[in-house]
Amino acid sequence: MPARNILRKYIGNVEMLDLKQLFSNALDALDFLSKNSVDMMFLDIHLPKLSGLDFLSVLKKKPLVVLTTAFPDYALQGYDLDVVDYLLKPFSFDRFLQAVSKVERQLEKGTPIEKNRDEESVLIKVGYDLVKIKLSELMYIQADGDYTFIFCKNEKYYVSYSLKYWTETLPADQFIRTHRSFLVNIQFVERVSSADVKISEKKIPLGRVYKKDFQKAYVRNQESKGIPGDLEL
Repeated sequence: MPARNILRKYIGNVEMLDLKQLFSNALDALDFLSKNSVDMMFLDIHLPKLSGLDFLSVLKKKPLVVLTTAFPDYALQGYDLDVVDYLLKPFSFDRFLQAVSKVERQLEKGTPIEKNRDEESVLIKVGYDLVKIKLSELMYIQADGDYTFIFCKNEKYYVSYSLKYWTETLPADQFIRTHRSFLVNIQFVERVSSADVKISEKKIPLGRVYKKDFQKAYVRNQESKGIPGDLEL
């Protein structure tokens, strides 16, 4: 049964939900949303004419969005666009209800999705699973060809994302390159020397071409904590 029909069935079984309209392509949905206001939207990524992610990126006034997809890799991109949740096909009614509950909690807040840095997260694919990592737990990332090791406070992951991807994805004021093979969370830097930085007993090389940008970021971070930010490298 197509996901659209499953969603129709699931929505009909939840009294609090009122199905306004179903669309088979994003262009028709775009026209509808330009004239109507809705609280939430279930959005398939693979749509004709305009993909779900492209559609989401051009929406000026976004409802709260739950993505549906058969491909976990795309969920990561959707997360960057502030979707509330994602449903990996095939999804059960229980999993559908979890997504609806997340939307309901967000509507009760009456505010946009929080961007508190301590709670901000990234979603990674580890094997066949999707894992959410809080930025406040992510200490540093080390390149291994087209793959990367992700070192967190209590976990270590090996994933098929390049260091370039992480450099472009993570907040540039918090995650700083120290070397062509390392990206560090400035919040975890314990000591700095002219040749390396120390994070949790790990000495990470500090390359010459990265020193200037690292120095600026480190000083800003220290000053934000009320600590004099002098650093000579």
